[in-house]
Amino acid sequence: MNHLPVLPVLVPLVIGALLLLLERRHRTSVLRTWAWIGMLALLAVNVALLVQVQREDMLVYLLGDWPARLGITLVADRLSAMMVLTTTLLAIPCLLYACAGWDKRALHFHALFQMQLAGLNGAFLTGDLFNLFVFFEVMLIASYGLLLSGARGARIKAGMHYVVFNIAASVVFLLALGLLYGMLGTLNMTEMAARIAVAPPERTMLIHAGAGLLLLVFCAKAALLPLYLWLPEAYARAPAAVAALFTVMTKVGLYAILRVYTLMFGDAAGPLANIAWDWLLPAGAATVVLAALGVIGAPRLRIGVAYLVLLSAGTLFVAFSLGNAGAISAGLYYLAHSVFVSAALFLLADIIQRHRGSNGDYLLPIASMPNKTLPAALFLIAAVSIAGLPPLSGFIGKLQLLNSVPEAQIGWIWTVILGSSLMTIIGLSRTGTRLFWRVDPAPETTPGPPLRRAEIAATVLLLGYGVAMTLFAGPVLRYTDATAAQLLDVDTYIQVLRDTAPLIREPAR
Repeated sequence: MNHLPVLPVLVPLVIGALLLLLERRHRTSVLRTWAWIGMLALLAVNVALLVQVQREDMLVYLLGDWPARLGITLVADRLSAMMVLTTTLLAIPCLLYACAGWDKRALHFHALFQMQLAGLNGAFLTGDLFNLFVFFEVMLIASYGLLLSGARGARIKAGMHYVVFNIAASVVFLLALGLLYGMLGTLNMTEMAARIAVAPPERTMLIHAGAGLLLLVFCAKAALLPLYLWLPEAYARAPAAVAALFTVMTKVGLYAILRVYTLMFGDAAGPLANIAWDWLLPAGAATVVLAALGVIGAPRLRIGVAYLVLLSAGTLFVAFSLGNAGAISAGLYYLAHSVFVSAALFLLADIIQRHRGSNGDYLLPIASMPNKTLPAALFLIAAVSIAGLPPLSGFIGKLQLLNSVPEAQIGWIWTVILGSSLMTIIGLSRTGTRLFWRVDPAPETTPGPPLRRAEIAATVLLLGYGVAMTLFAGPVLRYTDATAAQLLDVDTYIQVLRDTAPLIREPAR
């Protein structure tokens, strides 16, 4: 148990390295077997981590037993444990879908898939800003390979835009780290929080500039308006299993904002207290409106789903920017819900595209799609959930968020959230009508391809997560309530780290 916090990073790294060695001499079946061994081991580790965090609140791990200010520090609290488990639960159906046949066409797929999981888990667990950058890069480099492997035509173009945008964001990230390190002398987030609180006035402006650059990077990763242009086309062109896994990547940026700007720039940060939230709230609301319009106007199903990912990011910006425990708790519940349902829609869009032949997933009234009953039923469940209609998890998450809005802001925030939900319902109704109902009456001439059991099982599993979150909403919300309270209790967070390891030095005056 002492080494539990490092295992969510170590397990996929080891399995990924092993798969790179095996893929030269062994068949796909061997690679799949080891990939599933790694996935089941990772699931067991992350469930154990969640249980242990509930018992002890926080686990601190110093790699190599180096002091935190010199080495890599991993911190597992309720928030990070929830995020790594959510990532693993998402990865299982993504891997199942890919193993239906797509993994044979992608160079190094299984190794890259494991490496991306290592990067994602590391980003959620690290307690150091520089290592957050490192894990960001591990995650992004793996995503470049997954997105561009076997790519042609439009996917090459969208993939290159994705790569260039993220490289530019990474450069800004390094500039921000250099500036903050020059001002504070450390990049350990807990130690930075202690030093920012007592920073001399002559350094405040430059720390503020570093914090602004850092916020720009995280907002770019999370696709906040106007930094969202890379997302719709890249996600819409990615292979289905990859696009489904990518739904959690925008949440890494949101997680980083929530972690950094509550811990380092929270209420105790003096002149730099709460510097992000005042403008992130309207920006998040604008993102919600824009994304809802994108859902209505999408010419293809997968473009519409990409805008739904953008809409969920905007909703989470609104929830987290409100800053109270109730809104953050609702946002964390909604985060897990939106990841699972958006991923299910990406998988479902690929199934529909293949069954409609040359018409793909374009929203055109054509001859009736063969074998459409099951895809239509799955689309209905996903649409009801993602639009926030009762009784599924999307409704519960949005209801909790609306109940947490301060009275002074109820009018316009309720209008944005409920108005975007109405626009989403309109857009998804239009999509479902054109795909399954309003079709050319010409008879079908050839039967469609058979539905692959593994692909249907992966989609059903993702939707099943949402159903489970509805049935067990009470325990899940109690966990997110405790997570929000722990996140906002910055003094206790710092004290636990100080008691666990000789972490905090006296700030340089």
